[in-house]
Amino acid sequence: MRIEARHRPASEARPADLVPTLLDEYGAKTKESLRDYLRSRGSGHLAYLYDLLRDYPSRGGRSLRPSLCIAAAKAFGGSLDEALNSAVALEILHNAFLIHDDVEDLSEQRRGRPTMHELHGVPMAVNTGDAMTVLSLRPLLDNCRTLGTYAAFRVLEEAERMGREAVEGQALELGWRRENAIDLDEADYLRMVLKKTCSYTTIFPIRVGAIVAGHDGPLLDRLGHFAFLLGAAFQIQDDLLNLTGDPKAYGKEMAGDLWEGKRTLMLIHLLRNVGPDDKAWLTRHLGMPRERIQPADVARVRALMDEHGSIEYGRAIAHGCAGAALHEFSVAFAGVPPSADRDFIEELCTWVLRRA
Repeated sequence: MRIEARHRPASEARPADLVPTLLDEYGAKTKESLRDYLRSRGSGHLAYLYDLLRDYPSRGGRSLRPSLCIAAAKAFGGSLDEALNSAVALEILHNAFLIHDDVEDLSEQRRGRPTMHELHGVPMAVNTGDAMTVLSLRPLLDNCRTLGTYAAFRVLEEAERMGREAVEGQALELGWRRENAIDLDEADYLRMVLKKTCSYTTIFPIRVGAIVAGHDGPLLDRLGHFAFLLGAAFQIQDDLLNLTGDPKAYGKEMAGDLWEGKRTLMLIHLLRNVGPDDKAWLTRHLGMPRERIQPADVARVRALMDEHGSIEYGRAIAHGCAGAALHEFSVAFAGVPPSADRDFIEELCTWVLRRA
C-alpha cells in the first residue's frame, strides 16, 4: 500500500477558499478532457446528437464529483493524470442522469436554463441521455492505458456497482411517488439516498480515487462509510435549498420537490406530524399529477413545513450527518499525510452545509 501526497506543513493554515479553488482547478481539467470525448464524429443529422451532448456540461456546475475523485487519488498518493479518465467518465454519466431525471421529474429548469426536454422534446432528450451513458464507457476503457488492466477493471467494477445502485435508488423514489407512499421513515429516506445520491456523488469518486492510487481492501469500506455520511448531508442540504435557497443562486426550479411530490426528509417528517385533516389533504395532494397542482397547494405544503418544524428538523439531521462524516473521515484518513487534497475532502463535510 503506497501513500505519498503533496505535504502541507502542519503549521500552515488552510486557505479559506480551498474548496472553491480546487473545485475550479479540477473541474477545469475535467471539462477540458470531457470536451474531447463529446466532440462531433459526424455531420448533418448527427448535429442533433453532438450539439445536444455538449449542452448540459457547458452550463457550468461545481464539478464536485470529478474533483472529489481527483482529490482522493492525490491524497492517497496518486496523480491527477491517473484519476482523470475516471473523473471524466463520472461527469459524463452525471450529466446523463440529470437529463433523464429532468424528464422523469417533469422539471422545467436546470442550471438556470430550460431543461433539455423543454428545449428539444422528450425523445431527443432521452436519446441524448442514452448517448452520454454509452460515451461514459470510453474513458473507463482508456484507463487500461493509464492504470493497467487490473486497476482499470477494478474501476469498471466500481462503475457497474455505482450505476446499478443509482438506478435502484431512482426506482425507489419514482415508485414512492407512483404508489403515493405516505408511511415512510428516515431509514427509508437514507436507504434511497445511499443508492441514488451517495453511490455516484461521493462513494464512487472516493473509492475510485483510492483504487487508482493503488489501494484496495478494507480501506475502501472505511471510505464508503465516510462517503455515505458526506453524501447524505449533501442531499439533505440540496433538498433544503430547494425550499429555502436563493432562487438566483439555486439554478433549478424553486420548490420543485413540492411540485413533484418528492419524498424528502422534510416531507416525511411533515407527514408524521400533521393532524388528521391536514394529513388527509396532504395525501390527496401528493397523489395528484403535477399538471393539476396549483401554486396555492404548494404554498400550503410549505407553510405546514414551517408550522411543524420540518425545515429545522432537516437542518438538524444534515448537521448530524456532517458531524458523523467528520468522525469517519478521521478514521478513514488516519495516517494519510497532510496535503491540500486531504484538507479539501475534510472541508467538504462543512462546505456541503454552507453552499448556496
